[in-house]
Amino acid sequence: MILHSWRRAAALGAVLLAIGLGAGARPAAALPLYARQTGLVCANCHTAFFELTPFGRRFKLGGYTLGGGKSSLPPFAVMLQPTFTHTAKGQPGGASPGFGPNDNFALQEASVFTGGRITDHLGAFVQSTYDGVAHRFGWDNTDIRYANTVKLGGHNLLWGVTLNNNPSVQDVWNTTPAWSFPFISPTLSPTPAAGTFIEETYAQRVLGLGAYGFLDDSLYVELSGYRSLAKGTELLLGVDTTDESPIDGIAPYWRVAVERDFGKNSLEIGTFGLESNVRPLRMTAAGTDAFTDVGVDAQYQWISGRQAVTFRTSWIHEDHDLAASHALGLADRTHDTLRSFHASLSYIFDNTWSLTGGRFSLFGTRDATLYGTANGKPDTGGWIAEIAYLPFMHGGPKFWPWFNARIGLQYTRYDKFDGAGKNFDGAGRNAGDNNTILLYAWIMF
Repeated sequence: MILHSWRRAAALGAVLLAIGLGAGARPAAALPLYARQTGLVCANCHTAFFELTPFGRRFKLGGYTLGGGKSSLPPFAVMLQPTFTHTAKGQPGGASPGFGPNDNFALQEASVFTGGRITDHLGAFVQSTYDGVAHRFGWDNTDIRYANTVKLGGHNLLWGVTLNNNPSVQDVWNTTPAWSFPFISPTLSPTPAAGTFIEETYAQRVLGLGAYGFLDDSLYVELSGYRSLAKGTELLLGVDTTDESPIDGIAPYWRVAVERDFGKNSLEIGTFGLESNVRPLRMTAAGTDAFTDVGVDAQYQWISGRQAVTFRTSWIHEDHDLAASHALGLADRTHDTLRSFHASLSYIFDNTWSLTGGRFSLFGTRDATLYGTANGKPDTGGWIAEIAYLPFMHGGPKFWPWFNARIGLQYTRYDKFDGAGKNFDGAGRNAGDNNTILLYAWIMF
């Protein structure tokens, strides 16, 4: 059975590779609606999507409004993500409802995008997605912004206003949670019990409004505020509200970054954070908990001819004031901390082949009731390696000039999972049993 599944996975990979090798080339971009709008090839904005170049970062900061293309097609694009997932040891009861314990094929996501230039200064990135594992359709990452430029005493200021639904989705560096590596993750492999609020809790559950400025293409400053959506609104938008702890009031988000471009190099160093009071599991009897996330990040990028290298790293420290959860019996302690670390290094050749290696680590205070792990610890850590082939970064096939694809093989190795390396669940499962191979195609047209 396993051999048969692997043969089918190999056949899928071979077919996708043949599509890439056999097609003629015309202009394309990572998101086809932007390709038609600008008339530019993908490699102008991306080293390997979704990783942005300096030009791509400025396109986004400018409100997605750059023109130049001649297409009269409507501003829509489609994304498909067929995947094959294999874990070192199968998951008892199945990887997810309707799927087997191991070696699962799935249409992991299918998305429709719209947006781009609306007026000279107003543009958007709007995504809606069908989750092929949860069998749920809903809104996805959304960023609508107004941008303009002004002279200030001999300095150039690009400023804007952003309305979005995911803290950091508006960011332009690949170090903050919404766009960090890995750009795709398996949804049919085990998921750690813990994670910082800013990394995984608020996406599509909030609406935020903020203002930003980018001074002399160097200093970026942003301040935004987020509110949780009403439960009825979330259900209408296709959001799963199970075990949700919404924000009480407004949660401020901040971002400061300095970028320096010198020759073929660019270097960014910054900080970001979110402070939120939340109602644990929507309960109000004991008041609210408080979460403060403070992150620091850095990105170095070298782009020279047909080669590019990008190093990304981030560190997030999260403080939990759990007075309400402790009073409600949802946590063992009144104060916990979590710390999250990510680092990755990519080498891209000719915008076509991408090799990436990365390290991830999460650790924090022991709290068995809060995290539900066997020994009470939230700690998870490991390594990710990925090779990807992007056949259309310099031009799409003749039958559809704006076609794009990323075909990849990703391996995740766990040193520790949910608090331990061995017998982490108390039932004999080891962290290495969750090691995952993901074969994917990321198709956009």
